[in-house]
Amino acid sequence: MGIVILKGILLGLSIGFFFGFGPAFFAIIQTALYRGFLRGALMAFGVFLSDSLMVILTLLGATSILKNIENSEAMGFIGGFVLISFGIYIFRKKTMRTPSEEKKELDIRDPHPATYPFKGFLLNIANPFIWLFWAGVVMGVAAPFKEHTTSLILFFSATLLTIFTTDLTKVFISHKIKSIVNDRFLMGVNRVAGLGLMGFGVYLIVKTLLVIIGG
Repeated sequence: MGIVILKGILLGLSIGFFFGFGPAFFAIIQTALYRGFLRGALMAFGVFLSDSLMVILTLLGATSILKNIENSEAMGFIGGFVLISFGIYIFRKKTMRTPSEEKKELDIRDPHPATYPFKGFLLNIANPFIWLFWAGVVMGVAAPFKEHTTSLILFFSATLLTIFTTDLTKVFISHKIKSIVNDRFLMGVNRVAGLGLMGFGVYLIVKTLLVIIGG
């Protein structure tokens, strides 16, 4: 069992540090910089929940759902517009390193912490490529385990918890960086994060259109 857990941790580290730079990454970092560690961590938790749901559905044999998402033109457009909307909102957002009286106003407008897990969940689960990514990972990993359900549960539990840990690490670093950067840097982060999210959204819509045209 120890080997199974170790393999899951190694996969989680690989995904977290080498493949964990999608739309959710930009949103988590931006949230940690502007809203603090707690809210960034809550958004990362929402991403963790959505990843867990995708893995569970695939393990339960929900391949028909995954195929429908892969072939769904509506899902491609909806996911793309959701990402673009998030990107525009973040791109236009002003920096939040403000004097004390402005910070007091910010605290009043700050969304309730409970909304951040939902945002992370929605942002991650709206991307069909994340579904397909997890479907490929699960189907590729599940074959060697065959009927060993306990090993599969341990493996993916270790993988998902490791990814969540890497996301928390990114949140922590981002939160610490906030104390040594200026408004101009933070505005740049907003621009990059917003453009990144919009870029993913546009790519998703264009890819969907190409599928329609090619079909």
